[in-house]
Amino acid sequence: MFKKILVANRGEIACRVMRTAQRMGAACVAVYSDADARAMHVAMADEAYRIGPSPVAESYLRIDALIEAAKRSGSEAVHPGYGFLSENPLFVEACEAAGLVFIGPPASAIRAMGLKDAAKRLMEKASVPVVPGYHGEKQDAALLAKEADRIGYPVLIKARAGGGGKGMRRVDDPKAFKAALEGAQREANSSFGDAAVLVEKYVSKPRHIEVQVFADAHGNAVHLNERDCSLQRRHQKVIEEAPAPGMTGEMRAAMGKAAVDAALAVGYRGAGTVEFIVDASEGLRADRFYFMEMNTRLQVEHPVTEAITGLDLVEWQLRIAAGEPLPLKQSDVGIDGHAFEARIYAEDAEKGFLPATGTLTHLHLPVDLARVDTGVREGDTITPYYDPMIAKVIVHGASRAVALNKLTRALRETRAMGSVTNVAFLEALSRNASFALGDVDTGLIEREIATLAAVPEPSALDRAVAALSALGLLREPAGTDPWETLTGWRQWVEASQFALLDWRGMQMEIEVRTLGNGRYRVAAGRAEVDVAVKVGAAGVHTLDVSGEIIEAIVVEAGREVGVFVGGEAVTFGLPDRLHESDDSGAGEDRVVAPMPGLVKVVTAKAGAKVQKGDALVVLEAMKMEHTLSAPRDGVIAEVLVKAGEQVQDGVVVVRLAEPAKG
Repeated sequence: MFKKILVANRGEIACRVMRTAQRMGAACVAVYSDADARAMHVAMADEAYRIGPSPVAESYLRIDALIEAAKRSGSEAVHPGYGFLSENPLFVEACEAAGLVFIGPPASAIRAMGLKDAAKRLMEKASVPVVPGYHGEKQDAALLAKEADRIGYPVLIKARAGGGGKGMRRVDDPKAFKAALEGAQREANSSFGDAAVLVEKYVSKPRHIEVQVFADAHGNAVHLNERDCSLQRRHQKVIEEAPAPGMTGEMRAAMGKAAVDAALAVGYRGAGTVEFIVDASEGLRADRFYFMEMNTRLQVEHPVTEAITGLDLVEWQLRIAAGEPLPLKQSDVGIDGHAFEARIYAEDAEKGFLPATGTLTHLHLPVDLARVDTGVREGDTITPYYDPMIAKVIVHGASRAVALNKLTRALRETRAMGSVTNVAFLEALSRNASFALGDVDTGLIEREIATLAAVPEPSALDRAVAALSALGLLREPAGTDPWETLTGWRQWVEASQFALLDWRGMQMEIEVRTLGNGRYRVAAGRAEVDVAVKVGAAGVHTLDVSGEIIEAIVVEAGREVGVFVGGEAVTFGLPDRLHESDDSGAGEDRVVAPMPGLVKVVTAKAGAKVQKGDALVVLEAMKMEHTLSAPRDGVIAEVLVKAGEQVQDGVVVVRLAEPAKG
């Protein structure tokens, strides 16, 4: 077994690998960019080495820097985690040339499965079922359009390299094919350095079910059952579960055999995942699943497999890489209960899941209710350079219903401030009726996004509690002087104070009248709330609202106050009354960058007429493209950016001329 391992990654997965490696007695070496100098994975490691500036191309994708760090540290092996160089055969070969063990499959297997078109041709030869489509080498746009016509719409354009939904577009109309193709190619080239795509039939009620496989260097291979990853948005997984709801023994055996056959066909070694698209229009049937791709690495969602099997997949990776045979035979692999994983991201569900940045001024993760895998701590900053994941919340129960209840409760206990997160969206999804019944497919989120991503206005009680906090009425007395306990007290008359709150850009002034003995009457919008407060320690307070006893958690951080009442979480800004904001140029005359990113395409031209919704600028953030459109009909006055330019959140990229008066 290895004595020292370099983890060629960052964040959550680097911490996850280190936990197992250190438990097995190995020393762990971290690498970091300038943005990650004080990151959690660096603090957790036994040693750490700087590998470059913050951009991934200058740090985590630098093979030479990683090999040099491994040599300097005296590491024997390299674990790639997922993402970055984990599926790059050149990295495998560089490790081997330097005398390092790559904890993963051989370069030949990565190459065989790395390009989706070639992999599907290989799977056809191995009798593994594949989706009807075009998997050829020729990439002429006219040819691809003709193939799409032959396959029949709707079709799915997919980058042949990489994964994570990048370089993928669904096309329902031949007229939209050209623009979709160009967008997919740009995104594929940016993410993977390969613009080639394949075109496939879009399955009408698709489920994404994948099978975890392992193979050793002694010719043995097993599968560890399946995971259902159908809950996706923009082709990226949101909540995963194991086993798949509705799965039959017959279909599990057929999918498992196909996955093992796929691994053996390429001489696989280590952990891998064979992903299938399943036509669920008539339920799960053993003749309705098709090979999509093989991820030649550990998956983000591997914890749900660990939960139902009781196995540590990273430990298996290390043991196999060290030359040991598989620890179990296929007949020894069982299923215990049900598990879910929810991915918590810094992103705004209401705004199309735009990635967000910010410093986590407050972070409470439900470690008492669930397994939590994370790579950040309170006070850490989510930067625009990397994936905006905050944590993964994993729950396990004796049944699917029990596990789902635990997931909902765990998400209600999750609190984050300082950046927009998708926690409320995840909780709404966990309570979705179709999901609860196991009636899932990859289109569920898109169909119900209006409900799932809706952000309800804060309740009167939320506003009242935030106002009390803003006025300092929820703070414990600093001393024992009885006069110090009389916050808000006035002689002869009820005290009346006003708190100014901001919620998602909407300012509200809340009147608070002090009634004495911890009682307040709060005019919160059109409603009045009478509340008696027992101030508690650490921001946990007891409220009496018309005889109902409610616990409220209040967090004050900078110019924000977070209110967590009854499982609902609301963050209010605390505007400075003395600050005069500049509203010049506001309204629909400006197009601004909604997040930090790289300008990829600029179609806007000064003087050109545009209609509302016309694409003006394509911005890339965290390797995903976002189109910025005209907010109204008009004429472009100025184009303030150019392709290749890096912009910050809120920067004006295009300005429209003022409408003609009269």
